[in-house]
Amino acid sequence: MRYGTHDVLNGVDFTARRGEVIALLGANGAGKTTTIEILEGFRVRSSGAVSVLGIDPTHGDERWRARLGVVLQSWRDHGKWRLRDLLARLGAYYTPYSNERIQRPRDVDELLAAVGLTDHAQKRVSSLSGGQRRRLDVAIGIVGKPELLFLDEPTAGFDPEARREFHALVRRLADENTTVLLTTHDLDEAEKLADRILILAGGRIVAEGTADELSRLMATEATVRWMQNGEKRTLSTPEATAFVRELFRQHGEAISDLEVRRASLEDTYMAMVREFESGQSGETARQLQEASR
Repeated sequence: MRYGTHDVLNGVDFTARRGEVIALLGANGAGKTTTIEILEGFRVRSSGAVSVLGIDPTHGDERWRARLGVVLQSWRDHGKWRLRDLLARLGAYYTPYSNERIQRPRDVDELLAAVGLTDHAQKRVSSLSGGQRRRLDVAIGIVGKPELLFLDEPTAGFDPEARREFHALVRRLADENTTVLLTTHDLDEAEKLADRILILAGGRIVAEGTADELSRLMATEATVRWMQNGEKRTLSTPEATAFVRELFRQHGEAISDLEVRRASLEDTYMAMVREFESGQSGETARQLQEASR
């Protein structure tokens, strides 16, 4: 994707499988939203090939769009509608595209319960709090039982309870064979939700894999903390299991309060971004892509 002489995206290449949850990570300006908008058909790419549910998004018709769900970063419209009426009206647009395999749309009561808005069904959209409005955005995104769901920063404004409920909803959708592609700045969310994580930097994917695969590739050290004869000890080591085994062999019952903290996704992500910025990420990306196969 090029704007003028500037390449916002250059060589982004990945495949999402049915029922897979993929998290797209990257700093502001890395090209996450542009990538999503190209896949949704909202933005026309400058070059390259894209296939979404077997169709080039630039040629997607209404039947193709009925198979997608989209939750944008922000969406402000229909403030005077009551939630139940709005979801019923939007759901009616999907009825002509129902088939034997997928009966669209979702039942409105089922939908309201899924996003935790049952008690607000008769409220007007304009009266909702920010977190409630975000839940409504998600409900609108899944009203048509999408085969592929795009979530752009979906939990912005969610409180911790709402975030947990949303995570459970995403996993249920994946269990129903819905493919989910989400962007997020919440690395803990990505680690909990994603089957696979793509790291976007400099307009291209510099690494991909599970959180564990990314962590192992970076060979980040684990921190081991323990008490020994009443004294606190701490050590960083790339071989935590071997170290702990030797620790107990030597000191046995003198060891207590043992804790092993491995690198989080945030640690790994920051290390990879720094590596990319230093111009050393090419080999990392190749190794990860090979490992993921």
